[in-house]
Amino acid sequence: MPNNASRGWIREHPGRKLLDIKIFGGKIRVDSYLVQIGLPVIALVVSLIAFFWEFVIMRRKRLGYRVQMDTPVTGEIESVFPGVLEQLQPDGGSADTHLQDLSTVLIRVENDGVTNIDSADYAMPDDERVGLRLHFPHRRIAGMAVTELSDNILGAYLEPGRGIAAHADETHDVGVIDLPKVPMNRRDHYKILAILARGTGNGPYPEPSLHGKLKGGRVRATQSRTGLSRNMLAFIGFLVVVIVVQFGISLAGNNPPAPDCIAGQLTLVGSSAFEPVIKDAATAYRKTCPTANFTFAFDGSERGLTTVDEKGHGDPGLLAITDGPKGVGYPDLLPRPLAMAVFSVIVRGDLGVRDLTAPQIRDLFEGRISNWNKLGGPDLPVRLVNRAFGSGTRETFQQRLLGGSSVTLPEASCRTIQVTNPPGVAACEVPLTGDMLKAVADIPGAVGYSSYTEAADYPGVTAVTIDKHQPTRDEVLAHNYAFWGVEYAYSNGELPYDSLAAAFLRYLTDNAGKDIIRSHGGTPCGELADPAQCSPER
Repeated sequence: MPNNASRGWIREHPGRKLLDIKIFGGKIRVDSYLVQIGLPVIALVVSLIAFFWEFVIMRRKRLGYRVQMDTPVTGEIESVFPGVLEQLQPDGGSADTHLQDLSTVLIRVENDGVTNIDSADYAMPDDERVGLRLHFPHRRIAGMAVTELSDNILGAYLEPGRGIAAHADETHDVGVIDLPKVPMNRRDHYKILAILARGTGNGPYPEPSLHGKLKGGRVRATQSRTGLSRNMLAFIGFLVVVIVVQFGISLAGNNPPAPDCIAGQLTLVGSSAFEPVIKDAATAYRKTCPTANFTFAFDGSERGLTTVDEKGHGDPGLLAITDGPKGVGYPDLLPRPLAMAVFSVIVRGDLGVRDLTAPQIRDLFEGRISNWNKLGGPDLPVRLVNRAFGSGTRETFQQRLLGGSSVTLPEASCRTIQVTNPPGVAACEVPLTGDMLKAVADIPGAVGYSSYTEAADYPGVTAVTIDKHQPTRDEVLAHNYAFWGVEYAYSNGELPYDSLAAAFLRYLTDNAGKDIIRSHGGTPCGELADPAQCSPER
């Protein structure tokens, strides 16, 4: 593929069979083969459905109406509608006291479908002359006239004695004009001009409406049309998008499918919390691809990012795994969300504390609680065990449970606190997840935090519930459990599609690796509603 193709509005990800398509300032990522094969099929299906819907279902037989005028009457009615005012006023020229708030309404009735409408198409009894009824809520009919016939023949069906009449529905306070069963060819129309007076209600009048039914069709309100309809414009726009996308794909070119097995060497560094998942996935990958070799250096998220930033340029064989997104200072590192992971607050197993509230956790780690007896536990001083600065687990803990505040700074090493047992609250730091679990298990009164799956199987450590909610995937997805984070993979620049790193990430996110993530209590990002955000809040 030419180099300039990746800088255009379509960028192909070789082997991954994905395209980044920029449209209206945004970007969507789709499967290239799905686009190439699926779009023409979709376009054909949509065209057939649109035609069938518009002309066979929606507009096969349709009678429409629209209110073209609805306005209060002034004295000008005498000149605009000659003869009407004389019918509404007595000889003395003073208004009839029963007629109040006069208004004029002009309604257009039209054949809005694609077939003719016969008198027999009106769904009324055969001996009934009335086919439709115009309703004017809270108004009475003072006078009416038929105007603007599209065909003079229609006038024969709208003469007095043919079913057209005005009356009032006193029970519902509605003025009614009966309309006969007028046969109408396609696009035929006529208009009804009505002079109305207020009924018993107050305030603005409800919209007039036309009531009736067609056999095999419908009666509906319409709008004045100039130019193409909205449905037609939308359909044309869809076809334009299909043509443009297809043209762009032809420019981008095609690459062969990415191989599932790549020989080579891959070094993974970073989060010790996600280490078991990565190692299990690497072991499973090697069973199907024995020529792939892996080395690991899980010394913490920040160290992993620094290593990839300093040594990963031009080296696709180096990936950093982190708890949470990278911080500032790593502009060349590109993220790939892997999974939503569940973390837990842990205490020494014999402490007897099984649940803590979020405020209690914050008070503990900010040094405001010095003894466990204040939380219903034994008379033991609180020992805070934190991950070292730069740990992704520590950053996740601070953001999720401390509101962004920092944990209490260490006063001594964990070993010193264990041996000297100083009075009052004391804090220490450990570099890795394994060190955290060991320190909490060894030190009386200790409390810390780690990935839940690691803590659940570690002897001498108890993962407490938070506000009575268990540290499980279901509780996180139900928005009940707050201590969770996103695991990312970072590379220094884009990965070649035929690199071991790219193949392993595909395996981890698209293939059997997802089962391994779930077995460790995590949720693959691809299974969430918004994979790019990898969050239960979307």
